[in-house]
Amino acid sequence: MSSSKSRAIISEDWTVVILGLALIFSALFGIIVPSPSFSWNSAADLSAKVLSPENLLAIGVQFLLVFVTALVGAVLLRKPLKSLLVVFPFIFVLTILALVLAGNSTVKEYNLEAVIFSLGIGLLISNLFKLPSWFKEALSTELYVKIGLVLLGTTVIFGEILKAGTLGLIQALVVVLSVWYFAFWLCRKLKVDQEMALMLSSAVSICGVSAAIATSGAIKGDPKKLSYVVSLVLITAIPMMILMPYFAAWMGLSQEVTGAWLGGSIDTTGAVVASGSLVGEEALKISTIVKFSQNVLLGIAAFAISVYWTYSHSKSAENAEKPTLKIIWERFPKFVLGFVFASLLFSFVINAEQINSVKAELKSIQGLWFALAFTSIGLETNFKELFVHNNKKPLYAFLIAQTFNIMLTLVIAILLFR
Repeated sequence: MSSSKSRAIISEDWTVVILGLALIFSALFGIIVPSPSFSWNSAADLSAKVLSPENLLAIGVQFLLVFVTALVGAVLLRKPLKSLLVVFPFIFVLTILALVLAGNSTVKEYNLEAVIFSLGIGLLISNLFKLPSWFKEALSTELYVKIGLVLLGTTVIFGEILKAGTLGLIQALVVVLSVWYFAFWLCRKLKVDQEMALMLSSAVSICGVSAAIATSGAIKGDPKKLSYVVSLVLITAIPMMILMPYFAAWMGLSQEVTGAWLGGSIDTTGAVVASGSLVGEEALKISTIVKFSQNVLLGIAAFAISVYWTYSHSKSAENAEKPTLKIIWERFPKFVLGFVFASLLFSFVINAEQINSVKAELKSIQGLWFALAFTSIGLETNFKELFVHNNKKPLYAFLIAQTFNIMLTLVIAILLFR
């Protein structure tokens, strides 16, 4: 993985910004991609509407758009194209199946979004069948979800980012510092090794997979330990993503409080988006903004961890990467810049008439990228991987720290966003 990244023309985060903004500007310059409909009530309705020649043509045009985008991304990241030519169409077909299932009127009554079905279909396949390594290597979950997040910026008014972002940053500072320290203290009490403890604490407190990867990079961590932490993050995010919106409804929380709770406690950005989608538009916006506030802290956290690791391992300090301000910029999630730029563009530059002409198209493409990402997450997640590790103490530490995170974040969200 690291070797392919070193050969990349540009980093994944900058690739995401380029591809996301390219989709936005192509729509603004008149390259209109029709938005297919997936709504249906009965079998006859399904045949007449979703499977009509016009709708199938719209689906085909969308496929060409996302397929070309994925191929360009693979070229920029210097990833093999041969496997992607097989894997991406397969993922797309599964995702369309998920969109069709979610489009049923009865399913809509239960507020079940397409991302739930994409995840479920992917999990079913990955846990019933052994997928080859070349197949899993062709999955680009982070790329897909971050492109969707850049596109999400077109629907968020910048004033809302300033308002919710300030509160989100306050919440992020309180939650990240408290949860990180608690998780690290707990790991040391359970005699989890320091390397694993740092990766696990960052994952549970900041932003899941990205934080674990950034921490591993800062301390030059063991890839096997990183893989274990990532598996914990992905597997625990699934029940949290599905169940927390229902607990929020049971407690009578507003969409703002629910969004802040989800954004502050669920570890992966994609799962936050999916969970926020289950609640509503306002919850999706707040949860995304709150998650971005935590993502912004990632570079600072990686810098602080690299300083700690360098000076706490003085024996190898001469061979360690010296912590500089450059590390903050390198660890900073660049897709946040794409999101903010898109929001500024649609808040202050583009006129209302032009926004209305492309809004439905961009929202449809955004939803498709999120669904593609969650089909990929399902396909790369195997529940058995969680129990391969002989030492269960990291698992116990993660679950206890995550419980503490959920409870603390709920209290902070109620205090700040009620």
